[in-house]
Amino acid sequence: MISVKNVLTVLGVAFTAYFAARGLLWAGQLIPHPLIIVIVVGMYLATTWLCIFWQPASHHSESDPRAAGSSNAESLESLEAQAAPHPAGGGIRGPLPLPITAQVLALACAVVVPNAIPIAVGETARQASFATWYLGGIGALMTIVMVRRRPWTAWAGIVLLSIASFSWMGPLNALGLGLVGSIVWVTCAQLLVFSMDRAARDTSRLTRLQRAATGWQTSQVVRQRERRVQVQRALAVAGPVLTRTVAHAGVLTDADRLEARIAEGRLRDEMRGPRLLDDEVRTELERARRRGANVTVLDEGGLDDVDDETLGIIRAQLAEALRSASSDRLYIRTSPDERIAVTVVGRSPSVGGPSDEDSVDLWREIPHPGRA
Repeated sequence: MISVKNVLTVLGVAFTAYFAARGLLWAGQLIPHPLIIVIVVGMYLATTWLCIFWQPASHHSESDPRAAGSSNAESLESLEAQAAPHPAGGGIRGPLPLPITAQVLALACAVVVPNAIPIAVGETARQASFATWYLGGIGALMTIVMVRRRPWTAWAGIVLLSIASFSWMGPLNALGLGLVGSIVWVTCAQLLVFSMDRAARDTSRLTRLQRAATGWQTSQVVRQRERRVQVQRALAVAGPVLTRTVAHAGVLTDADRLEARIAEGRLRDEMRGPRLLDDEVRTELERARRRGANVTVLDEGGLDDVDDETLGIIRAQLAEALRSASSDRLYIRTSPDERIAVTVVGRSPSVGGPSDEDSVDLWREIPHPGRA
């Protein structure tokens, strides 16, 4: 599969090689300093290809998961770092910013090449095709710098190119022989990078919105499933009682009334404290109600972040506390305290006391496992 990056790299190398080749085609021309031309062309090629291929050292170390001595975990982190947006790009994927050393070389090239070539070819050949290649060549180099996310360096190079070309061949000749094209290239490159970054930001935002929508939809599906389970459980609990009530035209025996009160208590427990309940806790709650106790179960959110294993431990301790309880009123509530998971309070009428108020005969705090 051919990647866009490889295609752009090949095009960049091809264009810069074309401009360099133009600078060496002076066959049949008497050039005062041909060695200067060869040196300048070599400097230009080295700088442009360096700007194309040079990646920051941190990127190299992160992008090679097979580096010697790296573990599987380090390899995975490297792959994640490659996939993650680059910080310097403002959270945008794409070409990495050009290192400072390469920027300095690019600016040096924008100063040396446009001034060395006119000196090397002589005054009579300064507007020949082999002597004006640097107008497009430096423009291509600054386009590469712009794509590598260094706009100030790119425009500084264009300014240096403009000053040198105006000085050696005049503004009109410089603009007509290729300077306009270089300015247009750099401008288009900046617009392209800006558009690409904005599209990447929009894509990232849409991805986050899609994930949020998917999470919301999933939560709704879970809630609907929980409601269906609760409805089915309510029908299983209250259905037989309602059936007997209808069959006997509302005339119930004491045993039927007891079953109705127990069924009502079960439904309240399922609605008010579902995370506190398992089969063992339900059995103990029913046993307490059958002996005549008034039981209140409230889950106020203290167990929302507790995993199933920890919930099992808390429920087992709750069932044990209920098994030994003999109070007439039982209050079971989750606790907002970081250390306490559930509080069980039992109250019974005072016997022979001066007050008619109930006295507390049971106080049990069930701690969060590992936090007590």
